Amino acid sequence: MTPSARLAARVALCTSTLATCLLAAPAAHASFFAGEALDQAADVLSWIVMIVVPIGALWLFWLVHILPEKIAEQKGHPQAQAIKVLCLLSLVFGGMLWPIAWLWAYTKPVLHQLAYGTDRVDHQAETPAVEPAVTETDQGRTG
Repeated sequence: MTPSARLAARVALCTSTLATCLLAAPAAHASFFAGEALDQAADVLSWIVMIVVPIGALWLFWLVHILPEKIAEQKGHPQAQAIKVLCLLSLVFGGMLWPIAWLWAYTKPVLHQLAYGTDRVDHQAETPAVEPAVTETDQGRTG
């Protein structure tokens, strides 16, 4: 038998096997519900899709857009507040500014390190409130 005859025999065998399997297959049923139960299930599923899915998508969109802010706070980035503002602006502008916030959160603030000697800021520490100095003229007015 030549190689082309063998190939033709294999193709014929595969084709006849496939045709036999397709013709012998039982009828498929798409759902285990029938009648009114199928309609009720479709109604419930449509309400879930119309209400839960958009809320979940908005929550996921928001969660992804605050990631640069969380990363900047975790890394002690000195410009974390500016990154937070950029994340909020990104929510308003449909996510177009989000990649910039992401890159900014991962950059090392070299100029801040040159000016202040460190590239990290502790965002968790409480800064003491600055009280206004009382001058002599103010004391004379109050007393």
